[in-house]
Amino acid sequence: MTEPLRVVLAGGGTAGHVSPMLAIARALEAVHTSRADATSAGDAGSPGVHCTMVGTTSGLETRLVPGAGYELDTIDRVPLPRRPTMDLVRLPLRLRRAVTQAGEILDRRQADVVVGVGGYVSTPVYLAALRRGLPLVIHEANVRAGLANKVGARKAAVVATAFPETVLPRARCVGMPMRREISTLDRDASRPQARRALGLDPGLTTVVVTGGSSGALNVNRTIAAALPDLSAAGLQVLHLTGRDKQVLDEDGAPVTAAGYHQREYLDGMEQAYAAADLIVARAGSGTVHELAAVGLPAVLVPLPIGNGEQALNARGLVAAGGALMVRDEAFTADWVRRELLPLAQDPARLAAMSAAAQSLGIRDADSTMARLVLQAAGRAPSAPSSSSSSNLPGDVS
Repeated sequence: MTEPLRVVLAGGGTAGHVSPMLAIARALEAVHTSRADATSAGDAGSPGVHCTMVGTTSGLETRLVPGAGYELDTIDRVPLPRRPTMDLVRLPLRLRRAVTQAGEILDRRQADVVVGVGGYVSTPVYLAALRRGLPLVIHEANVRAGLANKVGARKAAVVATAFPETVLPRARCVGMPMRREISTLDRDASRPQARRALGLDPGLTTVVVTGGSSGALNVNRTIAAALPDLSAAGLQVLHLTGRDKQVLDEDGAPVTAAGYHQREYLDGMEQAYAAADLIVARAGSGTVHELAAVGLPAVLVPLPIGNGEQALNARGLVAAGGALMVRDEAFTADWVRRELLPLAQDPARLAAMSAAAQSLGIRDADSTMARLVLQAAGRAPSAPSSSSSSNLPGDVS
């Protein structure tokens, strides 16, 4: 029996990093299981896959990784400053210490291959892996590559991207690894059960609103202000406000209205995707690819801070007709009345948007990444199929 393949995956801070990392790990285990099942008892056997993860002590990985059943090692958080600050002066010492921590983890875990998805934790792990001659596999989620992945991609064995227009050395586009509960979702078949499970009326047109786990303050305020119009139109709203961001009335009680259902958070967004006829959401890479995979029409409100990557992430889906995009400051109650209400009440238009979105959907990026990891580690018999290449179009003007 060949020794188990020991994979260390690095990433964290946000769900946008942790979710694809978990999806890749699960796909690696699934590939191993299928290969083991195909191996007869008299043969040498199929090697196992053992995945562990590296993150920081402050990101969502501290909850999501153990919750998914994986071991998490932590190192110091080392942001790479984009402007001259005291953090830049302290960077060499902090980076050196984090690289040492990462190297100790790789040695203790007896890593055979390292997989990184970017974020503050990744650069030290990349440097430690390269110093040890370990094969490095990188996945970049955004159109505009992050600094950590720009550094690691220079010497990585494999560089994969979620979008075709992402510029990194030797990059191949594979799409976005996502949970199988989402990539295999049949919205039409799952809708009645999902609506009942969420306490919704199975027969009403449903708009889901979400700003992610941390919420979106302006989106929340706009939906609260537009509730009279949404209710008058007979629409049902499931509003995921974000943790500790309940929408309250003047008396400090949760806002109520006909057809309005408020929650802070939902574990298992596949239920919300199945329940929705239309979604209002941020434009993180994971969200954009999930909406395409399940064919859900969307109004995308990109995060107004940062380097503009969310607007770039949304452009392909918008250009194809699967989504509308509106700036955060322009998403007002008047915009909801003028644009969202007519859209939500137009089944033919929603159906056309759904088809357009689904035509771009990539549902097997997780298994493609798993094959690339095995190939980089010398454990894969063949290259991945070209059928996984992304259909998301490049930038449009």
